[in-house]
Amino acid sequence: MAAGVDSQLANRILLGLLGGAVAGALTLLVGAGSPAVLEAARSFAVTVLDPIGQVFLRLLFFVVMPLVFASLAAGVSQLGDLARLGPLSVRTFTLFFLNMSIACALGLLMMNVLQPGAVIDGDTKTRLIEQYGDASGKLIEKQAAQPDMSFTTVVDMFMPRNLIGAITGHDRATLGEVLPLILFAILVGAAAIQLGGRRREQLQSGLELVTELMTGIVRFALRLAPYAVPAMIYSVVVKVGWDILIALGLFVVGCLAVMVLHLFGTMSLWLKLFSRYRPLDFWRRIRPVLVTAFSTSSSSATLPAALASARDELGIRPTTAGFVLPLGTTMNMAGTALYEGCVVLFVAQVFGIPLDLGQQLTLLLLAVLGAVAAAGIPGGSLPIIAGLLITFGIPPEGIGIVLGADRLLDMTRTMVNVGADMATTAVVDSLEHKDAPGSASA
Repeated sequence: MAAGVDSQLANRILLGLLGGAVAGALTLLVGAGSPAVLEAARSFAVTVLDPIGQVFLRLLFFVVMPLVFASLAAGVSQLGDLARLGPLSVRTFTLFFLNMSIACALGLLMMNVLQPGAVIDGDTKTRLIEQYGDASGKLIEKQAAQPDMSFTTVVDMFMPRNLIGAITGHDRATLGEVLPLILFAILVGAAAIQLGGRRREQLQSGLELVTELMTGIVRFALRLAPYAVPAMIYSVVVKVGWDILIALGLFVVGCLAVMVLHLFGTMSLWLKLFSRYRPLDFWRRIRPVLVTAFSTSSSSATLPAALASARDELGIRPTTAGFVLPLGTTMNMAGTALYEGCVVLFVAQVFGIPLDLGQQLTLLLLAVLGAVAAAGIPGGSLPIIAGLLITFGIPPEGIGIVLGADRLLDMTRTMVNVGADMATTAVVDSLEHKDAPGSASA
């Protein structure tokens, strides 16, 4: 889809969110004086609006398993070529992982401190659980019945005896487990590296084809979003009340704050400690790149401007920029990892499902892997987030609560992704220059 079409679609989704929220708020105001009106609105939401939202959500659920497997396995299989590049690739991948891990950790810390989902009282959480059906209740019961975290538990989580059974789930109402699928995808990608060049390319092409097909289904789903989002938001508001609007506002503010902190805080510290660039001067030079990323919500669309800025404004060597920036466009997704972690923890808080420290550390790792596997289109991370929610026993339908606010957050996290790519490229180039024979100390 063209960038202009994506932008228009995203704007329609945002308008849908606002329209649904305003309509829901007006219904609550009218219902305060006329309970019959509120009861009729809730009945309409259950019988008409909820099925509309479910059509959209289940299209996303359809692609969770094949998309996660194909995209992650393809990504791992590509490392065979990169490994031969030696220190450059080691530095690049190490910085990518650290960048995404720090970003996600900051996001989780913000959600733990701010606790946006905690503003919803117990009765409201009960109504939310009831709203999302029996499957949600089963997930919560399963979560409560899980044994304490141990090495044996971890082995069972990642390596079930029946892989296909774990992935496919046990009935039509629930999705399968994602953790075994992630491990299996990594193993397939690692095994593919050992294949001969031609056979590995064939496998990789097949995996990329599956990814493209699943991405196409995501696009189909997103075309329904301008109609499904207002339906879901209106339904949630009239059935739950004002609490959900307050919680969503706190969530958005918290996400935006921590994204800005990571980009201009963490990345500035990296630049100061490990590069030859002064942070303020660096951000001034790449300001057009950040504006382009924010306005297009696309790392891929921003890549030409990023390459030009690295060469002309920053004086980064073409060999470094040509390697790190294109790779970062698909793998160095700090804003996406941060967002995925925040959404999962927020929705868990909304449903009253606690995640302990061990679970949040697991979430951090999976969010980093999921960010790498996410499709490079608006809304491409939604199936990944749904899979993460499933992993931690959280009703995946809860993603509908945050979906409408995704427009502003998508623009911001794209800017974070691209800005972190530029900063990482500057650090890698500075380190490569420092280690080059005969070079002066940075």
